[in-house]
Amino acid sequence: MTKQYDVVVIGSGPAGYVAAIRCAQLGLRTACIEKWLNKDNKTVYGGTCLNVGCIPSKALLDSSHKYVEAQQHLDAHGIKVNEVAIDVPAMVGRKDKIVTQLTAGVKGLFTANKVDGIAGTAKLIAKDRVLVTDHEGNEAALAAKHIIIASGSVPIDIPQTPIDHETIVDSTGALEFQEVPKRLGVIGAGVIGLELGSVWSRMGAEVTVLEALDDFLPAVDRQIAREGLKIFGRQGLTIKLGARVTGSKLSKGRNKTVTVEYTDTDGKQKIQFDKLIVAVGRRPYTAALLDDSVAVELDERGYILVDEQCATNVPGVYAVGDVVRGPMLAHKGMEEGVMVAERIADKKTQVNYDLVPTVIYTHPEIAWVGKNEAELEEAGTEYNVGSFPFAANGRALAANDADGLVKLIADARTDRILGCHLIGASAADLLQQIVIAMEFSASAEDIGLTMFSHPALSEAIHEAALAANGHAIHIGNRKRRK
Repeated sequence: MTKQYDVVVIGSGPAGYVAAIRCAQLGLRTACIEKWLNKDNKTVYGGTCLNVGCIPSKALLDSSHKYVEAQQHLDAHGIKVNEVAIDVPAMVGRKDKIVTQLTAGVKGLFTANKVDGIAGTAKLIAKDRVLVTDHEGNEAALAAKHIIIASGSVPIDIPQTPIDHETIVDSTGALEFQEVPKRLGVIGAGVIGLELGSVWSRMGAEVTVLEALDDFLPAVDRQIAREGLKIFGRQGLTIKLGARVTGSKLSKGRNKTVTVEYTDTDGKQKIQFDKLIVAVGRRPYTAALLDDSVAVELDERGYILVDEQCATNVPGVYAVGDVVRGPMLAHKGMEEGVMVAERIADKKTQVNYDLVPTVIYTHPEIAWVGKNEAELEEAGTEYNVGSFPFAANGRALAANDADGLVKLIADARTDRILGCHLIGASAADLLQQIVIAMEFSASAEDIGLTMFSHPALSEAIHEAALAANGHAIHIGNRKRRK
């Protein structure tokens, strides 16, 4: 017997569970299908983000940062610690408890909002029908007028370093180490590689990051990227740019190591690691998801093709989150999930794709929104730049956490804020002030005329906005116009 719904959502990651909850809030009978099984072989919701992505990585980042603080930086506050020890299994166990709490929370939200959570693997077999195969192999059909695909993404494998889930791992495996590897290699100096490399470097691993590109963080404002490269170097991360991995070889025996072969400007190179993390990006997950008869269109990289409202070429079928174009960010997927739910309910909601904030949760954090200087120069846009270092911010100095800067870019003619780029403590939270301001088309002058608490890290935002027009108070003005 086919069970009938108004909406069926495939996948319960941030894009999927948010879409399902919002649909139910709007009075639509909704089901959400999830295939994920935890370590206890039980279905859990939350997708990659809650289970093996955003949340567990941030738990380890926070724990490892506290370890470094206790080990290296408390002396500056007059706090003497005789001995600092690390318990890796306890740290990983704390991470697992946080994951369990949040995934259980999604299940509770489904119950509270009357969303039917369904365990199993989904396949779209018609524009209005989904086949679900449970973990015992039983099949059931669900029918719905609207179907939302939120199947997420998976780590990219590269043939040069095949994953063995022991010595060579992906981002998921890197969250489960039970001891600190002495020599850790990371392939990829992107968001995931830098975050995971930072975790284990703080805990004592000798970390080498191999990045094929010649530029460090090419999507990031150049000034911010250069500052980040210097800071990460001081922290002990060895980042080799232009290092193109060509192969790898596992040793034999019980305690395996891996020798990675790569080429750089000096020719062929070899380096040996005790563990290797492959973090070269993620790809959309559509394996066995779409029946050929449905004819949902994909692009050449495997993303589901959608319009600005996340509608596919098949009427009634939508796709959101990592499986569609744009940055693979949980908050971007959440907003798309809400947008689709509300458009199904005849509300004309739209996502502002020009204002998707991006964060790298190293320490200091790197965060940005809007345009950077290179993009504006390429477009021929005249702009003003204001920047302010945290080294001149009283609250940052009081916290002994004054690395980095805020950079704000405004249109030279209208003064409207075009972008903001930060590297520093709490950069993600500070950036959100500018995201809100840009959503309301604020100018640099608007921020400059706004009263900020003192002392606060956010004063750096205020001063950068003032500096864009040559009015900074707590630093010499070097107004830059391009």
